[in-house]
Amino acid sequence: MSQGAPMTPRATPPAVTRVTAPSGSVRELAEHERLVFGRGPDADLVISADRGLSRRAGMISALCGGAWVANLSRTHALYAESEGYQIRLPPMEAGGEPSAGWFIRTGATLVGSRAMLDEGQAVRVTVLAAVTDALRTPPAGRADDDSTLLPLYLDPHTKLFLVALLLCRPWLLDPTRTTPLPRTPEIARAALEVTDAFYEIEQFDHDPVFRDRLAARVGEHLKVLRRKINSRGLARAGTRLSDEVVVGVLIEHAIVTPADLERLADPSWCSRQEDLWWDRTR
Repeated sequence: MSQGAPMTPRATPPAVTRVTAPSGSVRELAEHERLVFGRGPDADLVISADRGLSRRAGMISALCGGAWVANLSRTHALYAESEGYQIRLPPMEAGGEPSAGWFIRTGATLVGSRAMLDEGQAVRVTVLAAVTDALRTPPAGRADDDSTLLPLYLDPHTKLFLVALLLCRPWLLDPTRTTPLPRTPEIARAALEVTDAFYEIEQFDHDPVFRDRLAARVGEHLKVLRRKINSRGLARAGTRLSDEVVVGVLIEHAIVTPADLERLADPSWCSRQEDLWWDRTR
């Protein structure tokens, strides 16, 4: 909601954020309520043992569509871990409010230092009854930089984003995830179709050298996606980043969403992509 907008009744209840301490005590946070945890006596949740934590280690904020977890320390590492991923939360860069963190839409996430996670003594953050619309649209904080609620952000005005969107398109349209994903040459040809590159489509269909060169360019973008997923800790170490794993990560973390499919019918966005791709096929 923009600043100054009138309050309107909710069609659905807000998400419930539940924080479970290592001791087992449970606290529910009201919307917009914050909880600071750490080893210092001024923390809302005091972690009795040191366990590699700062006095004010992290903050959990309850939001309408989920919960946000941030690292308050400039010196100590803090991690968020759930099934299929572990991410190191960015440290504070200066005084004031943290500008980056981890957004939890639904389910349980473990938060703590490396020692806390290894010893089964992490703080558990559970989000229940998340707002349905959050599954269909990007979080409100999405902006054209990496300092958002997302663990990874792809600028829509890049070739990388179009490749990611075309790779994810079958599963964005098919929630059962039974539709096969496109392979590199299929993504390359789809990019030609999106950008109305009719001459290049003809060339793609009849010139193997051109087809292989364009497919190789798409392959490089897919490698970049895998590197970004690895660098952000969105897949467990040692996990083979198949196309299916990559698409699962992109969709589950709302890096690419069903709402992004509308861009494929947006003439101005497609024109921008045409400018990016065809200068002419370097």
